[in-house]
Formats: sequence, C-alpha cells, structure tokens
Amino acid sequence: MVRVSEIAQILKSVVQEEPQAADKLLPMVYDELKRVAASKLADQPPGQTLQTTALVHEAYLRLIGEGQRTWKDRRHFFAAAAQAMRHILVDRARSKAAVRHGSGQSRVVLDEMAIASTNTNEQVLLVEEALGELAAIDAPAAELVTLRFFAGFTLPQAAELLGISERTARRLWVYARTWLHRRLQSRG
Repeated sequence: MVRVSEIAQILKSVVQEEPQAADKLLPMVYDELKRVAASKLADQPPGQTLQTTALVHEAYLRLIGEGQRTWKDRRHFFAAAAQAMRHILVDRARSKAAVRHGSGQSRVVLDEMAIASTNTNEQVLLVEEALGELAAIDAPAAELVTLRFFAGFTLPQAAELLGISERTARRLWVYARTWLHRRLQSRG
C-alpha cells in the first residue's frame, strides 16, 4: 500500500520537473484514479464509448502535460484529476451535443448521492454551466460538487481532500445542491 507521504514526495518531484518522476507517480495513484473514473462512467448514458482506462490515461496526460504543475499535496492532485475528468466528460458531451444541433434540454433531477442523473449529454452541459456560475460565487462549494459529481468521491472522502470537517462538507453540500437545483429549475 502506498503511503500518503510517498505520494507527496513524488508530487513534489513532478512539480520540480525531475526526470522520471511522472512515471513513478502513475502507478502510485492509478488505482484511485481508476476507481474515480469507473464511478463517473457508470453514470454515463448507454452507448458511452469512453472506457475507464482511457479516461484515467487522458486525465493523467492532461495533468502531466499542462505546464502548470502546482500540486501542493495529495488533495490538490486529486482535485486537479477530478477537474481534468470533468473537462474530458464535458468536452465529449459538447461534441456529441453539437452533432445533434440543440436537441432540446431536459429536466435534471437532484438527489442525495449525485447532483444529476446524467442520462444525457445535455444534462452534463447544463450542470457544467451552472457549476461554473456557482464557482464564481462560492469556489469551495463548486469544488465539493466537482469531487462528488464528476469524480465520484463520497462526502467523507471529499471532505478529507478539501481539508474540511465532514460537518462543514455536509452543510456545503446541502447549500450547493440547493443552489444548483434552483439554478437548473430556472432553466428547465
């Protein structure tokens, strides 16, 4: 089992652009990234062609390939990975929606475990747009939603990654869900 301190040291090496550091990092975080990707892809509509392994690899390449590697710790790295997966899924949804040329919006239902039941690409795009608006007014709430909705973390896991108590995370989650629900209802 990989210790958090080992991951922190490798992340520091990657940030400092040491040769082969990125090659050492992937095996250390691969299982967790794959679990996150599998959780997210399970919510995708039938006919999804993106595989778990492909999502992990594409997200990892985006993380390592981008010039700004400023991960301070495990939390920052997994938050960045969740963002990368979010962008990949949203980009794919936009691409598919563009092919259909505005096939209409559908209602997004919120529940306790996920922000939306992502049955369609249009729903992913609606949530993405609303999440961008939430980030502008409350970045921590948007980050919590990203970790839960796009990365599939549980509330306790997301709280740990954000460095906040479960109680604070629960209050933030209720606020974010309510805000997003109202925002999405006003559009539907």
